[in-house]
Amino acid sequence: MTELSRWVLDSVTQLKLLRASLHEAVTGEALAEGGSLDEVPEKVCLVATELATNALRHGLPPTTVRLGRAGDRYVLDVADHAPDVVPEYSEERAVGEGGLGLQLSKKFALETGWYVEGDSKHVWAEFPMPG
Repeated sequence: MTELSRWVLDSVTQLKLLRASLHEAVTGEALAEGGSLDEVPEKVCLVATELATNALRHGLPPTTVRLGRAGDRYVLDVADHAPDVVPEYSEERAVGEGGLGLQLSKKFALETGWYVEGDSKHVWAEFPMPG
């Protein structure tokens, strides 16, 4: 993966900035206040903010979000510092009970998974590049 952009988050208050910056990294254009996203940027931004929220809630800060490119795919990688906390996916979990990031990742991404490297846990998802 060739890294295109990186964000380091310490709190959920930074998620709005992540979403706008990620949109600009994917499209090359700033997201207007209240603006809507196209399909692929929408999915990348939605999954990124949900996975980052999970990492901030269940991991140890800082959370690092990276956007990369591998061939004709965007690669989203969200890392926290709680390698012993295993990501849990549950189809039976209701909205508001947590785990939405993994549910959305499975629904919208071409591929998704996780791995541990050193003192960090990484959850990743791949998306098609538009065009």
